[in-house]
Amino acid sequence: MVREMLRGAAAGAAGTTVLNAVTYVDMALRARPASSTPERTVDTIANRLGHPVPGGNGARGNRLTGLGALSGIATGIGIGAVFGALRACGLRLPAAAEAVLVGAAAMAATDGAMAGLGVSDPRTWPASAWLSDAVPHLAYGAATSATLRALDRG
Repeated sequence: MVREMLRGAAAGAAGTTVLNAVTYVDMALRARPASSTPERTVDTIANRLGHPVPGGNGARGNRLTGLGALSGIATGIGIGAVFGALRACGLRLPAAAEAVLVGAAAMAATDGAMAGLGVSDPRTWPASAWLSDAVPHLAYGAATSATLRALDRG
């Protein structure tokens, strides 16, 4: 099981790279700013745990930016590890279904955390925000699933 989880984590890292690339292409093409929700999510969690992120004069914001990005990487690797474990338990779906399921799981994990913490309310998002969120997560799911399948063959 550990081997399968590590393979899943590696697949999740590949998927995270694709998610980030798709997000940055979208930002470049549409000239849209980066989302501040990862930083706000980390800030909310740190404050609720009683360990606010320290710093002043921009240092705190820089730390939050780094921690927000790291939390996304950790989520992507973690979701991949979960799906590696599920595959070890016998879960086998058609490639397209697996890609959608993996992407939806990652999207639910991030959006659910933001909603649960009160950082953002996805119910109020316009269609463009949903698209900006769904497309990279679908790309994550496709890349993670394809990597898992390639590792199965390798």
